[in-house]
Amino acid sequence: MKKINRAVLLALVVCLGLLVLPLAGCSNGSPGGSSGADNVVFKDSAGREVEVPAEITRIVPSGPLAQIVLFSLAPDLLVGLSNRWDAAAEKYIDTAYLDLPMLGQFYGGKGELSLEEIVKADPQVIIDVGEPKSSIIEDMDGITEQVGIPAVHITATLENMGEAYRKLGTLLGKEAEAEVLASYCEDVYTNAQNIMKKVGADGKVGLIYCTGDDGLNVIARGSFHAEVIDLLGNNVAVVEDISSKGTGNPVDLEQILLWDPAAIIFSPDSVYAKVADDRAWQDLRAIKEGRYYEVPDEPYNWMGFPPSINRFMGMLWMLQLLYPDEAGCDLQEETVKFYDLFYHCTLSEQQYKDLMARSILKDR
Repeated sequence: MKKINRAVLLALVVCLGLLVLPLAGCSNGSPGGSSGADNVVFKDSAGREVEVPAEITRIVPSGPLAQIVLFSLAPDLLVGLSNRWDAAAEKYIDTAYLDLPMLGQFYGGKGELSLEEIVKADPQVIIDVGEPKSSIIEDMDGITEQVGIPAVHITATLENMGEAYRKLGTLLGKEAEAEVLASYCEDVYTNAQNIMKKVGADGKVGLIYCTGDDGLNVIARGSFHAEVIDLLGNNVAVVEDISSKGTGNPVDLEQILLWDPAAIIFSPDSVYAKVADDRAWQDLRAIKEGRYYEVPDEPYNWMGFPPSINRFMGMLWMLQLLYPDEAGCDLQEETVKFYDLFYHCTLSEQQYKDLMARSILKDR
């Protein structure tokens, strides 16, 4: 990440006539100076002891995964964004949050940070949420050293999302709100595991997830982005040199024909609408039998792009799509509940129908 010159930042503060939190140098990831009555030491998921304000009212996310999680728990504490909301988010998210200033990504991305916007936003803490890299301690300490703002890391995976929410609740003084979201995630994940135990290895539906304009990229078994797919289905896309990119591994249609999955999930803006009339795709069992679907993607792709809490909605959807007898849930009711809890949105019946038009509610 490009190092921010503190002299430049201080000069900018003076020019703007704005107040900013102390920029004193700090080792070990704390904001500098001794702990006072207004500060506490928070131990983050990386084991770092970080000095933060006792009452936190102004936060920013380190990147897109953190942004989605923090919005679900504490939208009113956000004073800036790391990434612009997708255009589809306008249907679901209040404009007050859509219009927050763009700061850029502090970590894990290519977005350039805006010094001016950081100064204006005046955040008390930068929060990183997701799976940690081996360099997470150095990375978080580096952020604090470069911008003079304490940075904390909260590890979050499908399996431990409940714990992640509880830790965030402790940090932000939102324990009750965090418990609701934590319990929800744990219930969904545990229910998914229990259903798959009933289904058994032999009962898993063989499937692939196709991405790209031509549908000829696949999310390979064992890849980071295939976590939900591998959990809930028999992902037949087995390749060498597994890609870590969200676009997956490029293949050809001949290979897909050899796999001949029982079901195909297409990413948004792929070839879902064309395959039924494409002779090259018509030889596939899934196309012949109408077991091909497009993943809902508003305001974020339910299969996990980015791989954040949207994956829990994806689990509910996939279970009902592939194993309706075992899942046995009212998916509309579950979707409305999810959007209320995590996106603070009252989902209309028409919005639900639009989301499901190419999956659960498709004609064939």
